[in-house]
Amino acid sequence: MRRITRIATVGIASAALALSATACGGKKSSDAAASPSESGKKSAAIAYDIGGRGDQSFNDAAYAGLKKAETDLKINTAEAEPTDGEGEADKVQRLTELARKGNNPVIGVGFAYAPAIKKVAPKFPNTTFGIIDDTSVTGPNIANLVFNEEQGSYLAGVAAAKVSKTGTVGFIGGVEVPLIKKFEAGFTQGVKDTNPNAKVLSAYLTQPPNFDGFAKPDLGKAAAQGQLDAGGADVVYAAAGLAGSGAIEAASAKGKWAIGVDSDQYNQAGLAKYKDSILTSVTKDVEDSVFNLIKSVEDGKPTTGEIRYGLDKDGVGLADSNPKYKEMADVIAAVEKAKADIIAKKINVKTAP
Repeated sequence: MRRITRIATVGIASAALALSATACGGKKSSDAAASPSESGKKSAAIAYDIGGRGDQSFNDAAYAGLKKAETDLKINTAEAEPTDGEGEADKVQRLTELARKGNNPVIGVGFAYAPAIKKVAPKFPNTTFGIIDDTSVTGPNIANLVFNEEQGSYLAGVAAAKVSKTGTVGFIGGVEVPLIKKFEAGFTQGVKDTNPNAKVLSAYLTQPPNFDGFAKPDLGKAAAQGQLDAGGADVVYAAAGLAGSGAIEAASAKGKWAIGVDSDQYNQAGLAKYKDSILTSVTKDVEDSVFNLIKSVEDGKPTTGEIRYGLDKDGVGLADSNPKYKEMADVIAAVEKAKADIIAKKINVKTAP
């Protein structure tokens, strides 16, 4: 795959759909970064999940960590994009190519890389492989970078219940897999604990093995419109990668609240047109997880095994970039109390609906 030399600024609607078409289709596996042997510098690599760089969410958070490593650690970096409808063999080839070029670590962005890492990691015992959002594959040179998404989503549920005027809020999952069910479970529990009479509308965009629900904004937009119009929701939370940008657009068009995911989407350039409608975002510190793994390798002490990020380490949380959110003292107080109670184990957040 070619090294991308741009940071996409998605103009949601037509521009976002165009990005989806390029990020998820037609890109070939060619890594343009100089290998360590060619440059004399060490190099780290990431292989992107569905949607690719420019999704304003999950993949872009991983890219931020890679870029930070490039700047702070003075190393080379390499990136690899997914292809439309790819299978396990494509991921195996991608990771193998990155490892053969001397990149260390090589990080798979997303649970879909688990089978490929299981095959490739034993062949490169001196290379550290990272995988985000998966603990199913383990090994002496594998680092599992995982998060308590349900905890951050619980806080989003508290905020949604507090700001909702209709008493109905919506959850949109990209693909119905266990990881995204964690988002739904935490969000629903947070809503219900705050307002037992509230109604939570839940929808999933696609079912595996169709993963378009992480990549196509039109799907997220249509689902959100249904919840806002027919369902009467006035807050929509989408855990759907690039497809979630469509939900944000739909909420903005209706003058309703949207809650972002993974990155602080209020600050994403491609969503600037809609940012006033982004109440907050459930953040995952994917950036630091990527940077910290790269740094551990650079320090000669590669971190392996499960590395978990939760509320107690600010590995997940709620963004407060929107000035309107900062003015909501009662909402912030409720969120902070819930956060403290979760950390103190007074609240046990479910990981399945």
